Amino acid sequence: MKILIIVPAFNESENISGVIRKLHAVNEAWDILVINDASTDNTPAIARETGHAMVIDLPINLGIGGCVQTGFRYARNKNYDIALQFDGDGQHNAEEIHKLLEIVINNEADVAIGSRFSQKHDGFKSSPFRRIGIRLFEWLSFLLIQQRITDHTSGFRAYNRKAVGFLARHYPGDYPEPEVIILLGKNGFKIKETFTQMHERKGGVSSIPLTKGPYYMIKVMLAMLMASIRSKIKHDE
Repeated sequence: MKILIIVPAFNESENISGVIRKLHAVNEAWDILVINDASTDNTPAIARETGHAMVIDLPINLGIGGCVQTGFRYARNKNYDIALQFDGDGQHNAEEIHKLLEIVINNEADVAIGSRFSQKHDGFKSSPFRRIGIRLFEWLSFLLIQQRITDHTSGFRAYNRKAVGFLARHYPGDYPEPEVIILLGKNGFKIKETFTQMHERKGGVSSIPLTKGPYYMIKVMLAMLMASIRSKIKHDE
């Protein structure tokens, strides 16, 4: 199967080389695509120097939504069977990618999400404030699409060909991970979570600072509500 690893990256010079090398070490057959979101540091140069990744340089900063949608469009146009989103900050475990791929390959779901909260553990879980927001998103998604997703903000996800084609056209902007769950559920896509560990960020800065936490939560919940009342979108089965 043709598998593409999409790595959105903005000013991840401290992390991107390690991320790419770990992905390549786990499986050399995977294609790695770094979407450089108009970084102001040397992220794209470092990514290219590894020799293991393709790099697309966005001319302006589009945010995580624009980065990931660019990756989906590339995956659709190049006819990949599976696209996997893997953050460029070094917080995900490349060794756990097989958990997501197995779900999609075995047709258990159209989308597999790596969740930090689907089972109890002693590893890194993010800040208490962020966990409160994630729990609110969990309750809201259950009300809107009758599916309980424990980790709406996870950037560790695998998508089959059908989901890739749909999201290449309809992926949300801004902070899209929670909203896209509602969009997918509303349009008949099956979503399944599996437990994955997460590391604390070793360098760089999160795109969602704590000072903007309340604004982010309100904005995301409104986006989720709007996605739930949209008409269903016709798409290829």
